[in-house]
Amino acid sequence: MPSRKTSVEIDEELLEGVRRALDTSTLRETIEAAFREVLRAEARRQEVRALRAMEGMDLANAEVMAGAWRS
Repeated sequence: MPSRKTSVEIDEELLEGVRRALDTSTLRETIEAAFREVLRAEARRQEVRALRAMEGMDLANAEVMAGAWRS
């Protein structure tokens, strides 16, 4: 995975709170875990949007739904 070296000012209290919340120990581990969590949260938001709109779902198809119930 490509990486990039950078310099950035980070609020120490914020960093410590995130580190505790994510149970990480290093700065890099904390930042990468936070990035992954943001991506997971966005994926969940997209999934909820799709469920609300029933995008790609066969729930409105009576034939499909008839086979979904077991006797």
